[in-house]
Amino acid sequence: MITSQKALEIILNNTEDFGVEEVPFLESLGRILKEDIKADRDFPPFNRVSMDGIAISYDVFAKDQRGFKIENIQAAGSEQLTLKENTNCIEVMTGAVLPHNTDTVIPYELVTIENGIATINTNTVNNGQNIHQQGKDQKTNDVLIKKNKIISAAEIGVLATVGKSMLKVAKQPKVLIISTGDELVEVTEQPKPYQIRKSNVYTLVSLLEKLNIKADTKHITDDKAVLKQKIEQFLIDCDVLLFSGAVSKGKFDYLPEVLDELGVEKKFHKVKQRPGKPFWYGVFDPLRMNECHSERLKRSEESHTVVFAFPGNPVSTFVGCVKYFYPWYKKSVELVYENHQKAILAEDFTFKPDLTYFLQVRLENKKGLLIAVPIKGNGSGDLTNLANADAFLELPSDQTDFKTGEAFPLITYR
Repeated sequence: MITSQKALEIILNNTEDFGVEEVPFLESLGRILKEDIKADRDFPPFNRVSMDGIAISYDVFAKDQRGFKIENIQAAGSEQLTLKENTNCIEVMTGAVLPHNTDTVIPYELVTIENGIATINTNTVNNGQNIHQQGKDQKTNDVLIKKNKIISAAEIGVLATVGKSMLKVAKQPKVLIISTGDELVEVTEQPKPYQIRKSNVYTLVSLLEKLNIKADTKHITDDKAVLKQKIEQFLIDCDVLLFSGAVSKGKFDYLPEVLDELGVEKKFHKVKQRPGKPFWYGVFDPLRMNECHSERLKRSEESHTVVFAFPGNPVSTFVGCVKYFYPWYKKSVELVYENHQKAILAEDFTFKPDLTYFLQVRLENKKGLLIAVPIKGNGSGDLTNLANADAFLELPSDQTDFKTGEAFPLITYR
């Protein structure tokens, strides 16, 4: 049995490259950018008027002229005008290109206009004021967005600005979430006294939605032959299999045996942690199946199927996903994964087994400090506690008594 730190290390050493695809920019929200986005021209692309007013030649103002005959109006979106007489002015609108032969803008608030003459009512004017100079923000070919960034609404606006209608993003893995067990029925069914509704698979579906991964779900009964037959095809068709259940010591927990018979390389089984101790993790090379001709294999001869098999208790499955699958996925798509967040324990807590303990906590902010308040529950089968908590506080295995005021690593899920 290995430590949770070692388990995570093994998992992060077995990341996968899912490839790159091109998508319309409006469909890229939440995806991981796989190319640098560069300026297609200067920003702003011209000397841009930043206030409504009049454009003049500063040299004329500096010679004490205050009245300027209005020659024309420069509207935003119209072609650049030229001031014909340098002792005159042109009215300009915010966002318009600065007219030729002008270099300074006086806002309307400091101007009186009568009979076509604009009179400036101030002696305080700076050369070049109220003009957003061409290229001041960015120059042509400057990198505006670096690759490996999650695309948000802010990036969408930049993409539109540079005319990037199609862009390269990381392909999402094809993930299948599989529940096992004869005791499970659909959400819409009325369970018999000895049955329960499926919940873990839908929890996992929602957790993956936060990563913008659309996962499919399947259910397999506790029949070894059926398990083996179906999982064999799943291993060929998918990038990732997430199991919930059938990895402990029960008479019908066939999954480790089936995965071994199908040639999945076990990286570890059982982790020194609670909850989630029976966690099984392995990697499968579909090329071992010579008859396989799936589209996925055409992508890369180094393509593998990664198997995360979490224990069936709800909290165990939940912890397994956020502690192990999340960082594995982020490293696979080259997102920086650094979890340095900590929270301060709000009250004394004792846990005696030599295991890493994932304590469910509610988070509070007190005077700028993140405080973790333990949530009392009934073990890893107590699903409702997850709704009352905000995160897991990761308590180390080499400690028994955890004191108020101590800080520990935090895994948030809200």
